[in-house]
Amino acid sequence: MTLQKLFLTFGGAGLSPKAPGTVGTLASLPVGIAILYYLGLETLFTLTIAITVIGIIEINKYETATGIHDHQQIVIDEAVGMWLSLMIAHSTAITMGYPYAEILAIIFSFAAFRLFDIWKPSTIGWIDRELQGGLGVMLDDVLAGVAGGFLTVLILMGIGKLF
Repeated sequence: MTLQKLFLTFGGAGLSPKAPGTVGTLASLPVGIAILYYLGLETLFTLTIAITVIGIIEINKYETATGIHDHQQIVIDEAVGMWLSLMIAHSTAITMGYPYAEILAIIFSFAAFRLFDIWKPSTIGWIDRELQGGLGVMLDDVLAGVAGGFLTVLILMGIGKLF
């Protein structure tokens, strides 16, 4: 396996025969949590931006070489989206005064990101359909991550109102 394929498949997670996007998202979640807790939000954010830019470049190269747009094995975009959703959710969870808010943030940020990544409403769907190359592959997941993060924030705040 080439270094490019290892990167684009997030360490091979995208090679899963069933639901590679979900597997890629699940594989990226513990990595994001570890970076968040041990190295901080700023580090995860910086890494997410860097991987987004590198992802766009590498996906462009991959698509030029193979002629395939948004191959299902490419899941680096899922990692970026998951991390964005996680960062937004975690930033709110640490301000909540009820137990298990951080664990709920992890669970809901995963579920909400997958919801928006699969459903692709509004602008997310338009980007997925209309933008070609690495920018299109990465940007729809970036927006799905942001939307998932904000939905998780609403859920966490709603739970907070109950306590």
